[in-house]
Amino acid sequence: MPSVLITGGTGLVGTAVKALLEQKGYEVIVLTRSKAPLKGQAHWDINAGTIDSTAIAAADYIVHLAGAGVADKRWSTVRKQEILDSRTKSSALLVKALQETPNKVKAVISASAIGWYGPDQNNNHSNDLEAQGFVETDPSYPDFLGTTCAAWEASIAPVTANTIGLQKRLVCLRTGIVLSKNGGALKEFLKPLAVRMAAVLGNGKQMISWIDNRDLAKMFVFALENENISGSYNAVAPAPVSNKTLTQTLAKVLYGKFYMTTYVPSFVLKIMLGEMSIEVLKSTTVSAQKIIDAGFVFDYPAISKSLSTLDL
Repeated sequence: MPSVLITGGTGLVGTAVKALLEQKGYEVIVLTRSKAPLKGQAHWDINAGTIDSTAIAAADYIVHLAGAGVADKRWSTVRKQEILDSRTKSSALLVKALQETPNKVKAVISASAIGWYGPDQNNNHSNDLEAQGFVETDPSYPDFLGTTCAAWEASIAPVTANTIGLQKRLVCLRTGIVLSKNGGALKEFLKPLAVRMAAVLGNGKQMISWIDNRDLAKMFVFALENENISGSYNAVAPAPVSNKTLTQTLAKVLYGKFYMTTYVPSFVLKIMLGEMSIEVLKSTTVSAQKIIDAGFVFDYPAISKSLSTLDL
């Protein structure tokens, strides 16, 4: 079977992608910062601009997931630069390595994010399923996440250039809020539910474009295996939901009717999270139609099915 080189292979998404690839028989090589890589790993150093050339030469595909967690820390000026650099510098290193190392790489599948898009023009949706939402041809929004995502995609785009060592098929998956029992956004929703409180953020009407991590891993493999797709695709479930719906669905999965709903005011979130509160309170409805038209089939298209099968 072909060999797949993964960056960010130990993260939430990377772990799931690696497991699915190995289940299908692929050989997987994970790029690591460790100077003593284990079997199935290869060393790279983004800051030093170095990468194990044998790993590049061995790869048939590259899955690029590296990047500092957007919500892991408060957004200081230094942290925002780290979020940007971790994405663009890692992409630039891959581009350089592909150009300088003889290789057989057929395609690069890169993560991006729906932070590309701004807020919905109308935040007061009458129900969770109305409105097609943002599509891949919509321009990036001129805020921190929008400009970061634009720079992220631009930094990996040179792999398609018509020069020696490049000319690769490129797919960028603009990922929504990832739901997984192993971490990510869902662990924050679960914290107040430890005391049976469903904590709705703000007025709860803001739309969340989410995706089950099992579907996301499947989508990365789908993009890798299907030569007819390239460019940007929204990696979101076809049924976005409001913050209130997600929160209460999760509470019902855990406790049935035995929970209380509470609201966390916007001003409290602004004090707690600073600039990051903009993203928590922002309504972003994103369309999954393009990836569906390409032939992808979701196993977890609805929030109820996703949450009820996560074994929380």
